[in-house]
Amino acid sequence: MKEAQLSHDNIFMMKSRKSDKWEKLHAISGPHSSNDAKVPVFVMLPLDAITLGGNLNKPRAMNASLMALKSAGVEGVMVDAWWGLVEKDAPLKYNWEGYAELVQMVQRHGLKLQGVMSFHQCGGNVGDSCSIPLPPWVLEEIGKNPDLVYTDRSGRRNPEYISLGCDSLPVLRGRTPIQVYTDYMRSFQNKFRDYLGEVIVEIQVGMGPCGELRYPAYPESNGTWRFPGIGEFQCYDKYMKASLEASAEAIGKDWGQGKLLDHGDRILATAKGIFQGSGAKLSGKVAGIHWLYRTRSHAAELTAGYYNTRHHDGYLPIARMFSKHGVVLNFTCMEMRDREQPESANCSPEGLVQQVKMVTRTAGIELAGENALERYDAGAYAQVLATSRSKSGNGLAAFTYLRMNKKLFEGDNWRHLVEFVKSMSEHGQNKTLAERDSRGTNLYVGFIKDKNVKKTKEAALV
Repeated sequence: MKEAQLSHDNIFMMKSRKSDKWEKLHAISGPHSSNDAKVPVFVMLPLDAITLGGNLNKPRAMNASLMALKSAGVEGVMVDAWWGLVEKDAPLKYNWEGYAELVQMVQRHGLKLQGVMSFHQCGGNVGDSCSIPLPPWVLEEIGKNPDLVYTDRSGRRNPEYISLGCDSLPVLRGRTPIQVYTDYMRSFQNKFRDYLGEVIVEIQVGMGPCGELRYPAYPESNGTWRFPGIGEFQCYDKYMKASLEASAEAIGKDWGQGKLLDHGDRILATAKGIFQGSGAKLSGKVAGIHWLYRTRSHAAELTAGYYNTRHHDGYLPIARMFSKHGVVLNFTCMEMRDREQPESANCSPEGLVQQVKMVTRTAGIELAGENALERYDAGAYAQVLATSRSKSGNGLAAFTYLRMNKKLFEGDNWRHLVEFVKSMSEHGQNKTLAERDSRGTNLYVGFIKDKNVKKTKEAALV
């Protein structure tokens, strides 16, 4: 649940330097009546909400944090259900106990939960504050057969996610990767069937690195990639090369994006079969690759698997595939403005978001959003609010804030979040909030002054 860009500390704040034509093309429109419904706000939990041992991490702090979020009017929280934690010990042996404790705690606070089926590793990307590799038994198989993971032209292996080139091959102890993902989701459904649709209102299905439907073209670990680099094609494992050779005569067909679409289609089809009728929405995440967007080739998008250029819309086929399964498209960089980006990077997060808003409307699916970087300022929230009410293209069905941590509960940071949540629920009409929240509770900016909470520092997870 991360995005590769500059850290917020390095954001370039510059004077407007774009032409009037560009500003007009990518301007974010104001609110209009069709988007006047409440937009529920969720907050991502820390990446290590569940410990490596499978237990709920710092339950007292989690409880206090959830109490604060509920008092602020937040709809719910999002958590990664890490494959590397749950199916850690052996194939088909699942440990959901830490997650069960979390679900029950979320329910007690009257909150909702978005569960992410995270089939990727945690570590090596922007915002990764801990390391959760793929299950040991999977890493053992990768050790025997390194071609199970994506590989670039230089032979560098990427252990973030199993290569889609072997989706249908029984390379994981007699099961195919798709079968492994299916068994995992079915186990989740069996464990939490009584909470689905009531507490667990959304299942986000991981389909690649960072949980996004893409290739790992821009890995940051070991300095392999730096913003705003083009990235590298990841089609050099033997399974991807065999597929490419078999498709060599398919002139005019984009093989890379085609393979990506087929991969997403397979996973979402099985997820739909498992969760249909449960009352929980299905969603999938697409990466917000906004750098080099203003160039003719959109090279950074191409290496990640998005055949999106000035003359070809690469996101409409993805949206239509999502539509086939009734899946919400989750997109990032909702908080970014073009003028904040370095001129040399040819960025346009606003233009990219607008394109995705249009294709989701055309495909008839819902659009949900996230911020790409940790932002606590009112300006970032204002940009999300404006985007959620846009006249052209879809408004947002939900927004998930990245991420709950200690800083979120401090002073102005907390005040801005409370104001934002209220604005998202009141058609953008609310401008400011007093330090005391609207429900008259003892929740103040940065602190929980409830008499039962002795240590205010427990209000935030460290």
